[in-house]
Amino acid sequence: MDMKIELIPVPVTDVDRAKAFYEKAGFNADHDHRVQEGLRFVQLTPPGSACSIVLGEGITDKTPGTQEIQCVVADAGRARDQLIEAGIEVSEVDQQAWGDFVYFRDPDGNSWSLQAIEKRPNG
Repeated sequence: MDMKIELIPVPVTDVDRAKAFYEKAGFNADHDHRVQEGLRFVQLTPPGSACSIVLGEGITDKTPGTQEIQCVVADAGRARDQLIEAGIEVSEVDQQAWGDFVYFRDPDGNSWSLQAIEKRPNG
């Protein structure tokens, strides 16, 4: 049986500010619905990803700034350049034996790492 990660909650303090940040970073805004009072569902998907993030009101009890997410990219330097062009503060490329990484945080401090690896196992 296949199991696919589809949606990861990202805790934020200001939904509109976070949505604008992720759109600036290139994420597609798939949904933005107020289901009822106290429940707003905002789904955004990184370019090329089968997994999305969800933020909003009434989505998670996690503390904003505590989520950590890692994505795989083809080229860490190119990903860094694209984020810088979009006005996102991003780290230098961190070269490790298992891949190159760049890091950034959203306005609430949730952390993202983008990893470029030469070849994935079984891939």
